[in-house]
Amino acid sequence: NNNPCGENICGKGNCVVSSNSTFGYECECDSGWKQVLADDDENLKFLPCVIPNCTLNNDCANALPPASDNHKNANFSFLDPCFWTYCGGGSCNKTSIFTHSCECDEGYFNLFNSTSFPCYKECALGLDCASLGLNMNNSTTSRPGSRQSSAEDSNSPGE
Repeated sequence: NNNPCGENICGKGNCVVSSNSTFGYECECDSGWKQVLADDDENLKFLPCVIPNCTLNNDCANALPPASDNHKNANFSFLDPCFWTYCGGGSCNKTSIFTHSCECDEGYFNLFNSTSFPCYKECALGLDCASLGLNMNNSTTSRPGSRQSSAEDSNSPGE
């Protein structure tokens, strides 16, 4: 039995098994969270709830890179979770058929220090984001169990 809801795939949302969805499940977002692209298309409700619905400062020293154009990349499969993922200032790695991790570039951090969430710079998140539990003072770019992440640690191939 390959239950997609057996893994934490919805970020700040609840996974609901659905025969009407592209991958057999949908994510219902918690208050204050939204999905990348799902507002535009009912067929994309399987996307995780990882975008805070609060003030995001796009002018903050290139804090928020544009959404990825993975759908134009011939090396990406529609079934690869990275095809649909927005990692912000980081790169996506597939970790299972349904899950991914966002590895942050230097100067960026994952929300909640969780690689399920996109990478942001501290200055990108507005003060109202604190109501969603986003405390910028405690954020860190290092991964749990590592002393410090650096550009040398990631040997990701070029495009």
